[in-house]
Amino acid sequence: MTDPARRALANALADLRQSGAYRSFATLRRDAAAFPRAIWEGPNGPHEIVVWCANDYLGMGRHPDVIAAMKETADASGVGAGGTRNISGTSAAIVDLESELADLHGKEAALVFTSGYVANQTGIATIAKLLPDCLIISDSENHNSMIAGVRGAGREKAIFRHNDLADLERILAASPRERHKLIVFESVYSMDGDVSPIHAVCDLAAKYGALTYIDEVHAVGLYGDRGGGYAEEVGAMARLDIIQGTLGKAFGCMGGYIAGDTVIIDAVRSHAHGFIFTTALPPPLAAAAAASVRHLKASGAERAQHRARVAATKAALAARRLPVMATPTHIVPVMVGDPRACKAATDRLLERHGVYVQPINYPTVPRGTERLRLTPSPLHDEAMIAALAEALDETWSALGLPRAEPGGRLAAE
Repeated sequence: MTDPARRALANALADLRQSGAYRSFATLRRDAAAFPRAIWEGPNGPHEIVVWCANDYLGMGRHPDVIAAMKETADASGVGAGGTRNISGTSAAIVDLESELADLHGKEAALVFTSGYVANQTGIATIAKLLPDCLIISDSENHNSMIAGVRGAGREKAIFRHNDLADLERILAASPRERHKLIVFESVYSMDGDVSPIHAVCDLAAKYGALTYIDEVHAVGLYGDRGGGYAEEVGAMARLDIIQGTLGKAFGCMGGYIAGDTVIIDAVRSHAHGFIFTTALPPPLAAAAAASVRHLKASGAERAQHRARVAATKAALAARRLPVMATPTHIVPVMVGDPRACKAATDRLLERHGVYVQPINYPTVPRGTERLRLTPSPLHDEAMIAALAEALDETWSALGLPRAEPGGRLAAE
């Protein structure tokens, strides 16, 4: 490496450290039987901790049916995919998984990618590229993967204010009806925990002749009678053109996907470089994900217990006047508002209290809105919730962090 290149990279890292946004990873040894407990390999040796920031929202990564499906398929097929989907990588397991996902969302077909990020980045870009003169209309709070897909399309784009239907209609009305238009938005927004007005967006799409692409990453498995996501919860799945989801969160595995009409899915399958030129999801992972999807289609017990634990966590923190952002979903943001304070809080929680939660800083959230993002699961019991509330209370007092005002209003508002 040249000296100028080394200095430039070192300066970029120094800037991150100075701002408080440098990311440190905690090494964990997970124990399926003890989830959400794990062992943290800290600087002073291993310590038992409770994980409060996992995206395995329902603990399905340790479900016996999911593990059994992975083991059985690994024993039969080996652990690798063997190639891209076009070159020996289209296993029976992945075809079965795509069938399960299409059925989950009431769509004709589905296509599996190696991650939810790739599904968005590749799916959005490919669809928009295949639609001549397509205008992409994107919610201002969309995930980085969606932004990458919009940029990768190379089409004209317009950004509407978050969940602002009037602003969305203004953009739609300014474009000729015959022009191709693609509205991209999320159902559950992962940092603020708010939801989109899906039916109203679909009404506008129908009025102005636009396609709809929704990201259900933080909703699939968790909402709806069969875990089809927030669109299923509100009865809107059939109105959406493309539904994107992940297998790495509530389903507890790995991978991403899109679901829609056969012509849409086949067009992406046939043109998407991020699909064509990458190794397929290995059969054991595909089988495990399919087992998880099947289980959550039939069982609502995990979703019911999850909601109860989320409600209990929110109530316990509110009782101590901790600055919890009110959300209608399972996301529990605890506001801090400063990156250094955020990192100090998470360090103290981990080292003193055995509570593991990562700081959420810029660019994941805007500067000045740094936070802790808690994700209760059905397996966080009452004792864990009480210990979390006590740990946060002590940390807030020790660091002099702002509390919520009486009545629950955030002091920073």
